[in-house]
Formats: sequence, C-alpha cells, structure tokens
Amino acid sequence: MNVLVFDIETVPDVDAGRRLHGLDGLSEVDIGRVMFEKRRQETGDSDFLRHHLHRIVAISTVLRHADSLRIWSLGEIHSGEDELMRRFFDGIDKFTPTLVSWNGSQFDLPVLHYRALLHGISAPRYWDTGDDDREFRWNNYLNRFHARHTDLMDVLAGYQARAAAPLNEIATLLGLPGKMGMTGANVWDYYCAGKLQEIRDYCETDVLNTYLIYLRWELLRGNFDHRRWGQEQQLVRDTLKNEGKPHMRAFLDEWDKAKRQ
Repeated sequence: MNVLVFDIETVPDVDAGRRLHGLDGLSEVDIGRVMFEKRRQETGDSDFLRHHLHRIVAISTVLRHADSLRIWSLGEIHSGEDELMRRFFDGIDKFTPTLVSWNGSQFDLPVLHYRALLHGISAPRYWDTGDDDREFRWNNYLNRFHARHTDLMDVLAGYQARAAAPLNEIATLLGLPGKMGMTGANVWDYYCAGKLQEIRDYCETDVLNTYLIYLRWELLRGNFDHRRWGQEQQLVRDTLKNEGKPHMRAFLDEWDKAKRQ
C-alpha cells in the first residue's frame, strides 16, 4: 500500500478580509467576526466562508507506505501555512501516493489550490494530467472520477450531493470514535485562544477515522479479505499504542469502548 490520508483545518484569512473589506485597524478576532457576519448576510444562514477566504493552520496525515504506518501533523506547531503546504505537496512528489480524504474534493483540495496559488508553491506531480507522465492522463489527482485521489464521502454517495454523509456519523455507525469533543466549528475559537496543539490533535483524529473507513472500503470492494482487514486494523492499534500520545491513547480507548457497545 502507498496511501496518504489527509485533512486540513482552517481559520479565516484575516489578511484577505482586511484587504477585501477595508478593515484596517481592527484586530484579527474582529476581522474574523466581520467576515463571518458578511457571509451570513450572503447566505441568509451559514457563516461558512468561501474557499478562497480560508487559511490553513493544520494538515494532518496518515501515511501507509511499504510496511510502515505513520500518523502526524505536518511541520511544527508554529510553521507557516506555506511550509505546511510545501511539505504536503513534496510528499506527493516523493511517494506518488493514493490520496484519501473525506470531502476533500469539495473543500480541502480547492482550499489547497487557492493557498498554493497565493504562496506560489510548485507541485508538478500533483498537477500532472498526462503532459509529463502518460499514465496520469488516465488516472490523475484532479479528475473527480479517477482513483489517485479517493474522496470517500463522494465515492460512497455515488457522487450524489444529496446522498453525502458527515464523517462523524459514518464513523460512529461503523463503531469508530468519530468526533471526540471537538468539531471543525470550534477551530476558530481554539485558534484565537492559542490552542494550536489541540487543533493539530483534533485533525489527527479526523484522519484516523477517515483511514479506518478507508480500510473498511478496501474490504467492501474486495481488495482486502477479512484476515488482511484485521491485520491492517491491528497495525493502527499498535501504532497508536507505540506513539504514546494522550490524544491517540484516547482515540484507542474510545475505539475499544465503541466496539463493546
């Protein structure tokens, strides 16, 4: 296997808000409030910002490569957005993995596109559609129906928006921990409070849920038999134990608790 599961966490791009709405002199927190309110006025309900107005503060991954499994957030806790994205796209250049996400086609990747454009980040392998490698003409990261990026939410919904399901609900139905006391709606508040490590930890639990759903999907489509599926799940368990990090231990405990229910 050569699989990279990823998830991003974002906050309002207050620099963009300041420039687009003429908000010089306001604090980051106040600019964020203005951006959310303007979005509510646009939609009549939701304050979820448009993709180009997000700034990435965490990218977490699960990498299944050769005989190893690694779970981590890219960069350091105070790494800039540009460094996080360079590490992400450098990993694609190095490993050419199958990318796996939940709602990545609709959110994570478009945000990454806009932010890479802003920072001038080169990612030739990711953007290749066959000009440099003929195999990428028929299977690349950008085509919705190709397998180099597997958006599990999209695939399992049959590419029908009305059938899309939240990660937390599918994870819970499958006996996985799902969300553990935090959601994406809390990220801005956590960021304003300086809780960057908590944001990174939360993002890592999201990619763990996504990866475990991916393993079940591999069973579903016949790439795993039940023996192999069990081995892959055990590898996740062993990795969580060996990491010795509190949020990973908590994830494992919640997983065991869910299995007993």
